[in-house]
Amino acid sequence: MDVRDAVEADADRLAALTGSPRDVMRNLVHDRTVRVAVVDEEIEGFVSYDARAETVHITQLEGNGEVCDRLLDEPVRFARTEGMDVELLVPDDETNTREAAEAAGFERAGGGPAFEGQPTVRYRFDP
Repeated sequence: MDVRDAVEADADRLAALTGSPRDVMRNLVHDRTVRVAVVDEEIEGFVSYDARAETVHITQLEGNGEVCDRLLDEPVRFARTEGMDVELLVPDDETNTREAAEAAGFERAGGGPAFEGQPTVRYRFDP
């Protein structure tokens, strides 16, 4: 598995992974740091994040367990280098994401905001 920076041409595949419109994914690539996991020349998942104040905020994580595990390394490595914490909001029904976060050393830090009526759990990582 290779991990690389996303480019605008990846927006169609990111949209297919998320069910989001292509324009939304194109804007994500422009507005955030987005890293994609590529297996056999196919994008299998991605992570998007940004840094504000003293925290790296993971805004989206898509992929199966192994892909999520590898993608979480990206914002964590950035946070370590910059001396920042990492925060991730996980919808209650996203088992793969929760398991990947816990395996990476993220700790449950309470409830997060609801998105489209879906409750979330806030996870934090302090490198």
